[in-house]
Amino acid sequence: MRLCVQHLTKEFTGTRGERVLALSDISLDIEPKEFICLLGPSGCGKTTLLRIIGGLEQATSGCIAINSHHVSGPDPMMAMIFQEYSLFPWRTIRDNIAFGLEIRNVQREEREEAVDTYLSLVGLTEFAESYPYELSGGMRQRVAVARALAINPGILLMDEPFGALDAQTRNMMQRELLDIWQKTKKTIIFVTHSVDEAVFLADRIVVLTPRPGTIREVIPIDLPRPRDRTSEDFLRIRRFVLSLIDETMATREDL
Repeated sequence: MRLCVQHLTKEFTGTRGERVLALSDISLDIEPKEFICLLGPSGCGKTTLLRIIGGLEQATSGCIAINSHHVSGPDPMMAMIFQEYSLFPWRTIRDNIAFGLEIRNVQREEREEAVDTYLSLVGLTEFAESYPYELSGGMRQRVAVARALAINPGILLMDEPFGALDAQTRNMMQRELLDIWQKTKKTIIFVTHSVDEAVFLADRIVVLTPRPGTIREVIPIDLPRPRDRTSEDFLRIRRFVLSLIDETMATREDL
């Protein structure tokens, strides 16, 4: 499932009526099964770009296409996972995962089979009848991943899903996400502020400039998985990405 972003621009009106250019002329082709990280400073438009791709916001100009099909709103071939989990506190874990299937009127037997599959995939079978408040933050995020996967999207959009987790849990969730990605072969577009996270996860890192967000550089990460965060190759790429962001910020400050 190939996703194409073509000449995308986003403007909005500020609080005092001023024109604000958030994104400018973004073009990007994402291949099937790729893991893409969108990286850049706060305010560069990463989340706005992700929401436009997901059909949750409209671009001012340009277009998004999946396999040449124009995306004009939320698309059943995409699912978004947010930092806040967005689970229903009154529903069990099983019923949270089943929610999207219920909306699509999937028959009960097929729905239960899918839920069991994804409970097992994220390692939460024994917590199926628990409620979100009974789980840790990392476990709740795994429920959010399972709920998104249950509707069988081709593309997962992830907006800083591990940003609220402590460092140890975040590293664990990164490893678990890669394991799920390798098993399901989904395309993933992942927003992060963390250079370390991007280098650990991505096939390619898309570095955005400060507002208005444009693509500064697309960096392929050719390291084999699982990746060693302490290896010289990992640290070399991390230093390069950090220097690129520093240069971008310095250029912005000089304007």
